[in-house]
Amino acid sequence: MVLDGAMGTMIQQFGLDEAAFRGSRFRDHHHDLKGDNDLLCLTQPQIVADIHRRFLEAGADIVTTNTFNATPVSQHEYGLSHLAYEISREAARIARAEADACTARDPSWPRFVAGSLPPTNRTASISPDVTDPAHRNVTFDELRDGYRENARGLIDGGADILLVETVFDTLNAKAALFAIEEEFEACGGRLPVICSGTITDLSGRTLSGQTPEAFYASVSHVPLLAVGLNCALGSAQMKPFLAALSATSRFRVSVYPNAGLPNAFGGYDESPEAMAAAIREMADDGLANLVGSCCGSTPEHTRAIVEAVRGLPPRRIPAQRGYTILSGLEALRIRPDSNFINIGERTNVTGSARFRKLIQADDYEAALGVARQQVEDGAQLIDVNMDEGMLDSVAAMRRFLNLIATEPDIARVPIMIDSSKFEVIEAGLKCAQGKCVVNSISLKEGEAAFLDHARRLRRYGAAVIVMAFDEQGQADTVERKVSICDRSYRLLTERIGFPPEDIIFDPNVFAVATGIEDHNPYALDFIEACRELKKRFPLSHVSGGVSNVSFSFRGNEPVRRAIHAVFLYHAIRAGMDMGIVNAGQLEVYDQIPAELREACEDV
Repeated sequence: MVLDGAMGTMIQQFGLDEAAFRGSRFRDHHHDLKGDNDLLCLTQPQIVADIHRRFLEAGADIVTTNTFNATPVSQHEYGLSHLAYEISREAARIARAEADACTARDPSWPRFVAGSLPPTNRTASISPDVTDPAHRNVTFDELRDGYRENARGLIDGGADILLVETVFDTLNAKAALFAIEEEFEACGGRLPVICSGTITDLSGRTLSGQTPEAFYASVSHVPLLAVGLNCALGSAQMKPFLAALSATSRFRVSVYPNAGLPNAFGGYDESPEAMAAAIREMADDGLANLVGSCCGSTPEHTRAIVEAVRGLPPRRIPAQRGYTILSGLEALRIRPDSNFINIGERTNVTGSARFRKLIQADDYEAALGVARQQVEDGAQLIDVNMDEGMLDSVAAMRRFLNLIATEPDIARVPIMIDSSKFEVIEAGLKCAQGKCVVNSISLKEGEAAFLDHARRLRRYGAAVIVMAFDEQGQADTVERKVSICDRSYRLLTERIGFPPEDIIFDPNVFAVATGIEDHNPYALDFIEACRELKKRFPLSHVSGGVSNVSFSFRGNEPVRRAIHAVFLYHAIRAGMDMGIVNAGQLEVYDQIPAELREACEDV
């Protein structure tokens, strides 16, 4: 299918002045309004309708609403935040009328309306203040609330599709998708949703630093009609990044590039013929299902694209194998043949006295150094925990994750948000643009609380660690560990539709060699539980806090490291595929002195 072209480029051709933007309704408005293209849906609706009509006559299957700045956040600079809903509704009505008129003339060729939800003019992942990298000029909640008004207006105005587009900061997009899901729940129905990111330069990353694969992982929790790329680059430059996305996506794929890169005067020089040829090449290679054009394009570009892709088969969605994909700035794909996944444990105030003292002393720069060292030592995720009685845990989590977002050498790996307080977990998720892991949820407070938390985590797009903990307490035998995990799995997959590959079991690592006889089988029970869980749930994962097993030997680091290595050697062979460890202090099983290794194995 073919999407339309650039609304802004077409509006510029009308040469509208301040009075035209104001119309009679806003003649006395206190703020300049020239350039507020979305306002034309209220003041010059015939111009917007004419542009839609021209793209439809050029052969577009889908026209996009004139709502690229129709959120309260973006309209704030014009003093019109209160009109976000009305602008969105009227924009959809205008597009709906033109699409319906076109369909009425030829019922065999239905036309559709995509309601645009814009990136806004603010970013939730980047500080606008170079002196305060933890500062943000917009919050997740502000974005979410604004996007709900935008989405509600588009739905009420008759949009067929909701299009979260030109995503330069995936955290903004996650807020939009969160808002859309809330609105669907409120109105008792759904529309198809498309999410389209933008690569800002030839490095192949978004403005906030993500690769196409990482962007995909961050938004893939929503059942999208399509995921794609648009804007920024010309059609010739877009292909390698589209290919990377197409190879990853279990959804349909869209692409609508600019008419070339901007020239020295801010214009666009790519001809309809050149753009059509490049898009045909992408379509011919099976990379896309939906194509179109963005900044600088006109109905002539749309007409050329329609002709270029006529008769070509759409991209075939590849068979999916249920692999887990997490992300920071880069994607982490966990396959059955992946090596053991190391989760760095040192950014945890309950497990690292040094880290706790740094946070309590407000020395976040040194605390970032702890995170950086974990990644340099081989951690593929980092576990962040701020649960300390003397801390404002919500504020500490928010500040630390905002700071991590400004450090690409740390932010490239996914974050595990670790807390026993759900408000702390949510605060962390609202700061992370990647696909996180939450540690943890359990049946400790019963099924209702478990399902409520799981639904919310799913809406944020997080994978989740499930503790073997129920209303009767923590599981300490193989039978209890497996039974609780089995019950949790059924609830998550059957009641919520949680993907099996986003479920990680923690069957509880307890200390051994405590001198209490009942504790002697704890490690073996964990290992046997790993074996059974992996057999029952092959797409899910098994994790645990490895340092717990050696707690009886605290202060004796050589023995603790040996116990960890021996424990991991056997647990990994039984099915444990990730764990919270000190990535810089992992011993090699075969290099442990034989006498010590044998003693550890006896334990």
